[in-house]
Amino acid sequence: MPATRSSTSYLRTAAIIAAVVVAAVAFNPDEARHDRAIRDDVARRSSVASVLGGGRVMGWLTRYHSVGIASYTEVDDKVISVGAFGLVFVK
Repeated sequence: MPATRSSTSYLRTAAIIAAVVVAAVAFNPDEARHDRAIRDDVARRSSVASVLGGGRVMGWLTRYHSVGIASYTEVDDKVISVGAFGLVFVK
């Protein structure tokens, strides 16, 4: 029995969703990428903190968490960076 249009459409949609999930897992930012993003953000916001190594100190204080398709870091139970698809956003 030939595939109907709806089953082909369903398979195509499932394949696209699977590809997006695989890409999210493959490009999930690691802890080092979060640390770099935090360090760069501190340097951009304050040249004094940059000279004194404020970004490195923040990097040491963070706790990294990965949920497979995304990741985030916390300081004192507050989320300070979120990452997905190779990008990290610092609050």
